[in-house]
Amino acid sequence: MWEPIRNKFEKYPAQEKVVKLLLERGFQVNDAGKVVSGGIEIPHVQIGKEINVDRRVVDATAKHIIEDETLFDFFRHVKSIPFLAEVAPHLDLGVVIIIPDDGAEVGIISGVTSVIADAGYSIRQTVSDDPYFNEEPRLTIITDHKIPGELVDKIREIKGVKGVTIH
Repeated sequence: MWEPIRNKFEKYPAQEKVVKLLLERGFQVNDAGKVVSGGIEIPHVQIGKEINVDRRVVDATAKHIIEDETLFDFFRHVKSIPFLAEVAPHLDLGVVIIIPDDGAEVGIISGVTSVIADAGYSIRQTVSDDPYFNEEPRLTIITDHKIPGELVDKIREIKGVKGVTIH
């Protein structure tokens, strides 16, 4: 989805920064042209401060989105999820970060999750960066317990896996 969105904002680099933030945070744009997370309105001035653009750029971006049927349909339905990677160690959960050779390669997620499941670990969460949105995509897997080093070696053998980090 990122490439068609990027194409619509290529002439407006500041607005492209706004769109990228909206996507990263899973923020929506409502019928009134307000940036929201569910029913909570996110002040445009705060968004501008976060990415160092004027509030009016955020206003213009939201207007651009609601005036384009495809963009508006996308941005009114996008959702955010709680990402457990940072809190997992505090919950005694394992974190496995996979660095792919090519994030668009087929089978990396199934290969890694199969190795982890076959070793008897439960997967609590899997989050994969979109390779078309992120230049250095990662696959982050949260497991019910920290995985041992020998499992890391098995994961490294999977086709398309360039590197593995565990926490």
